[in-house]
Amino acid sequence: MTAQPTADPHQAIETVFRLESPRVIAAVARIVNDVGVAEELAQDALVAALEQWPRDGVPDNPGAWLTTTARRRAVDLVRRRENYARKLAEIGRSIDPATPPPDEPAGPDDIDDDLLRLVFTACHPVLSAEARIALTLRLLGGLTTAEIARAFLVPEPTVAQRIVRAKRTLATKNVAFEVPYGPDRAARLGSVFDVIYLIFNEGYAATAGDDWLRPGLCEDALRLARQLAQLMPKEPEVHGLTALLEFQAARSAARTGPDGAPVLLADQNRSRWNRLLIARGTAALERAEATASGAPGPYALQAAIAACHARALSYEETDWAAIATLYGLLAARAPSPVVELNRAVAVSMADGPGPALEIVDALADRLRDYHLLPSVRGDLLRRLGRHAEARAEFERAASLTANERERHLLRRRAEECG
Repeated sequence: MTAQPTADPHQAIETVFRLESPRVIAAVARIVNDVGVAEELAQDALVAALEQWPRDGVPDNPGAWLTTTARRRAVDLVRRRENYARKLAEIGRSIDPATPPPDEPAGPDDIDDDLLRLVFTACHPVLSAEARIALTLRLLGGLTTAEIARAFLVPEPTVAQRIVRAKRTLATKNVAFEVPYGPDRAARLGSVFDVIYLIFNEGYAATAGDDWLRPGLCEDALRLARQLAQLMPKEPEVHGLTALLEFQAARSAARTGPDGAPVLLADQNRSRWNRLLIARGTAALERAEATASGAPGPYALQAAIAACHARALSYEETDWAAIATLYGLLAARAPSPVVELNRAVAVSMADGPGPALEIVDALADRLRDYHLLPSVRGDLLRRLGRHAEARAEFERAASLTANERERHLLRRRAEECG
């Protein structure tokens, strides 16, 4: 493997590890059957990279280097354990530390994907719903504890405790690293869907950092959703989730300008929306509707909202009344202050900013530290001609966000209020 010199190897290492750590952890967890130990071994590989790459150069395939290093350490660990013989039976009669373990035989309803195994393992029902999502965002999404805390609007120590306890619980309960079947799979589906959506959302609008988009997370989430749709073709909500992500991903190219700054939906060049992804989203939404036996689920409803945007030739031609109605159905099916905030935006476009402002003000206590509340409120006040109040709201929103690109946009909007 040829190494290439780089001006800042430490920055390269940090970037590579953030992108590749989910795959490294998933590959190692398949050997040690313990996601906590797998994360530690991935960190060991990172330490090795920090020692070697500044001296020898960054490898041509740094992800493969990290995975190989972590796998070698995983095999060494297994060999040191008293139950080495049993572990060898699980991963093969023999194993070369430099090569991945042989593939397990696939069942008739199986997908051979380590990342999917990692998601289903982290979403085991022995964990609380909050712990499942936090752990998977940590392991699969590569998010820091601080980023997860901001995404959940909870204190950072709370998230840290959830993650530590979750890993300990999975280890003590001997939870298998697998994609389950039958009732076991059904019991984890809701959390799996939520996790995939949150991972996509973090890539679509990063909670922190200098970049507005993290395309790698969006790609991983969309790939997982598509694979789940293949795995469970009769499950309507998996098609709803896939449709939603297809529609959202279709807008990605238009969501940032040449300098990487965010572009609001109203200002996006819709000719840059990916028509192939929109067509895929439409087909997935039709499958969700065809397989549903009752009222549409939350993801199918969100996909229907996204489809309204995708069909509109311009922001003004969007069917805002239909979107407001769909958000009302979504609020009834899956109550959430964030859903209500989104409904307020649709109501403002359908019925004017006045009625929408009443909805937003009713959410003030529940979304006190959520930066999009003052952002939406600022926009409504601006449209009502209350520019001084609007400016204060945009400035407050800028102080609450941890994303530099978004902070710059909000400050610019504040300045535009005069």
